[in-house]
Amino acid sequence: METVQELIPLAKEMMAQKPNGKMVKLYVLGSVLAFFGVMIGLVETVCSPFSAISRLREADAAAATSQAARLHESRRREAPSEKSKEQEALGGRSLSHRQHAS
Repeated sequence: METVQELIPLAKEMMAQKPNGKMVKLYVLGSVLAFFGVMIGLVETVCSPFSAISRLREADAAAATSQAARLHESRRREAPSEKSKEQEALGGRSLSHRQHAS
């Protein structure tokens, strides 16, 4: 069936052959499932631009989070080097590791 116009002659032909109840129920079930498939496809087509936008926002947020984490990590790595520079300025020894009181 390529077009909807073929559906009415098909239904008339089926009714002329006097199908049993099981065949009518099966045909109606198939028609209902096909209708729901078409409706789901239509809803998906209409809503897909909105879901694409939300996926882009999520990707941007994830990128920003990872960039912030890298920045934080690089700052954390720089902090010990600044402390070591201060220790060198004090004479190269750590005040917390003194062996005896002076």
